[in-house]
Amino acid sequence: MSGITTSGEKKLRLFSGRAHTELAAEVASELGTELVPTKALDFANGEIYVRFLDSARGADCFVIQSHTAPINQWIMEQLIMIDALKRASARSITAILPFYGYARQDKKHLGREPISARLIADLLRTAGADRLMAVDLHTAQIQGFFDGPVDHLFALPMLADYVGEKVDRSKLTIVSPDAGRVKVADQWCDRLDAPLAIIHKRRDMTQANTILSAEVVGDVKGRVCVLVDDMIDTAGTICAAADALFDNGAADVIVAATHGVLSGPAADRLKNSRVSEFVFTNTLPTPAQLQLDKVTTLSIAPSIAAAIKEVFEDGSVTSLFEGVH
Repeated sequence: MSGITTSGEKKLRLFSGRAHTELAAEVASELGTELVPTKALDFANGEIYVRFLDSARGADCFVIQSHTAPINQWIMEQLIMIDALKRASARSITAILPFYGYARQDKKHLGREPISARLIADLLRTAGADRLMAVDLHTAQIQGFFDGPVDHLFALPMLADYVGEKVDRSKLTIVSPDAGRVKVADQWCDRLDAPLAIIHKRRDMTQANTILSAEVVGDVKGRVCVLVDDMIDTAGTICAAADALFDNGAADVIVAATHGVLSGPAADRLKNSRVSEFVFTNTLPTPAQLQLDKVTTLSIAPSIAAAIKEVFEDGSVTSLFEGVH
């Protein structure tokens, strides 16, 4: 028989950038392992240096980095980490993006615009990533931007079950904040056996985070409305949607979103909003000024850890999210 057979076993190595080390540590704990020790520093001119202090040769490597602010720095750090693993003879490299930066720029609205979500996928592939894993992509089409396997994880089961345990379901109405979220809102309706309402928004495409008007489609009078979205950034549009629901007679409004980006004036808007509770996952770190009584953060770490285990053991990530797509 030609060739050489080794008795070596598969090795899993989990690496974390500096953007959201708390989440990475939770994922490692769920897996029953530890993060690989890493030396990372910034030079005086802003350049990033990374070196791993354990061997990655022949290992299945998972690199977790949330694209939080300052977003460009952390994207660059993840690219550098992937390049380092490629040059360290890793067997495979999976880039884990709890929050995928630039996901909102997934298509052209006007002439001479970039499709930056595609650029991020190209950069990750060029750096050496064999596979992507992300939580609640802004649009499903982003999976097609990466030339390789993409594992799309969903927070909907966890968020919906949390809300369903707190609210009288007979009074519950699920609300999509725009036409693009109707499919996701429908899945919430199926899971919680609740009716659907929609906020029809007219946006100013020349201004970020700006809507011109919001109109409620559906009966929300006297109902507990759950506004569901993938991300909350400056919170302007979601708070305006909540105001529209109250103006139409809603008894209460809860906001549930996977990613709490929470930029700029978000803190003041959440504090001053009539919304009774904002529910997020910890795909992004929660700023200290937003650790409020009305803000609840659920951990996505168990879902990410379960997906890592399925990939490592050649199992099925899809089986973890049956009925969600």
